[in-house]
Amino acid sequence: MPLSHPAPPTRPRLTPVTWLRGAGSWIRSAPGTYIWLLALFVTTVIVHQMSPAFEEDFLRQPSTNIHELSQNPVRVLISSAFWIDGGEWLPYAVLYTVFHAPAERRLGTLRWLTVVAAAHVLATLVSEGVLAWAIRHGHAPETAANTLDVGVSYALAGVVTVLTYYIPRPWRYVYLFAVLVIYGVPLVTGATFTDVGHFTAALIGLACYPLTRRHHETKPAPAQ
Repeated sequence: MPLSHPAPPTRPRLTPVTWLRGAGSWIRSAPGTYIWLLALFVTTVIVHQMSPAFEEDFLRQPSTNIHELSQNPVRVLISSAFWIDGGEWLPYAVLYTVFHAPAERRLGTLRWLTVVAAAHVLATLVSEGVLAWAIRHGHAPETAANTLDVGVSYALAGVVTVLTYYIPRPWRYVYLFAVLVIYGVPLVTGATFTDVGHFTAALIGLACYPLTRRHHETKPAPAQ
């Protein structure tokens, strides 16, 4: 009697329902990322209703420039992370899905948020400190103290680099080299205060290595 071979397993069909379930599962696995992205969508819609002149004046209020930092540092450091300068939301949706969501899934929401806050706050303070030094020594005009500076790119730079530790060797070093080139070349060729901020945020992401290590409780060995 000829032996019958088992039928090969059938692959699940990709339907709109299964796709939506998969997308929903991915979003639920990184709640902080997508709540933040939703907030950015709402504020972007609000900005699109403004005239260009009013938009610039309005965005100066949550801007982390020298003037606002000296008046309301906590308020502007928080509020600046919920507005996008330029009003293009879709590219950020892609970047958040590619970088923020995987980082939050691996780190956990609390540790991911720690990286985000550290990169956003510390890179802002360093870059604005460099700009203040440049103004004081005549390398930048005094009007630069009111420069419009909102957005989420410093936090993104920190998360991009912290993901280095989740890439297997040897590709880890290729990834890290590419990231340092992306953020380092503008610093060397242009050296604006935002270039300083992005490179600083990238270094902060690398410094967050301890957060990428999972600490497990060691149970005492059973008595012999």
